[in-house]
Amino acid sequence: MVILGIDPGITHMGLGVIDWNKNSGQFLAGEMVQTEAKQPATARVALIYQAISRLIETYHPSAASIEGQYFYRQNELAFKVGWAVGAVAVALAQAGIELYAYGPMQVKKALVGTGRADKEQVAFMVGKFLGLRDLPTSDHTTDALALALTHAFQPSFAHSRLV
Repeated sequence: MVILGIDPGITHMGLGVIDWNKNSGQFLAGEMVQTEAKQPATARVALIYQAISRLIETYHPSAASIEGQYFYRQNELAFKVGWAVGAVAVALAQAGIELYAYGPMQVKKALVGTGRADKEQVAFMVGKFLGLRDLPTSDHTTDALALALTHAFQPSFAHSRLV
């Protein structure tokens, strides 16, 4: 099963694609989409939409997973992250791909076994599960791969589709 993982953000969005078969995974792609604050909102959203659409066209994922908890004390930041998530949702909907959401503790528990794991432990397990000698240079890309793996590890009845 090909899974697209997404670490949402308007300035830095991590994307990771894996192919998971039963107990083994293969890294297919990973990148970080970067936009500039000085760019118009429409241009930033378009860049994200184009990146997601390109990965969909290239890898044909059967599902996508995204970090599902965006609790920020800054309303403006949450609003702008919403632009990015909207671009993702449209691209996936057009391709008929379901989007599932997982919180940070779910990701940590799925990969490390405890919701209290730190980022380094999660990154180590991403590398281990995907057989990577070197992790992506961007933490956002590594987080996206962790989200894809989290979806792969869920029993079918436990998937939490993003509504």
